[in-house]
Amino acid sequence: MGIVNTLTGSNSAIDLNQAAQDFQRLLAPGEKIMNAYKLMRDTILFTNGRMIFIDVKGLTGSEVDYVSFPYRSIVKFAVESKGTFDLNATLKIWVAGDDKPMEEKFGSDSDVYQVQSIIAANVFTAK
Repeated sequence: MGIVNTLTGSNSAIDLNQAAQDFQRLLAPGEKIMNAYKLMRDTILFTNGRMIFIDVKGLTGSEVDYVSFPYRSIVKFAVESKGTFDLNATLKIWVAGDDKPMEEKFGSDSDVYQVQSIIAANVFTAK
């Protein structure tokens, strides 16, 4: 990833074997990581049962929030495509009980439509 991509919040898919090693302690027995994306300092994991947002906080990154929810709790989601002056696409996810969506920026290195397709497939099978 180049310096321009880093500054603009670009991201990329993570190798699944590496993701499984790095985040094994977050997984329930029998749970598997199906897709994983690095978003600058943060990470999104798509498992066979839920999404896990890993939000690195502060300058040192010593505080980390782990937010997860099952696919069945997603009530709607949206993709806002990249524009002429906005180099990032935005993924928005609304979870049952929350009025405000979770938002993540996806840069030019990742296909936000593929991410949307992963969510759609999992939400469809979870209902």
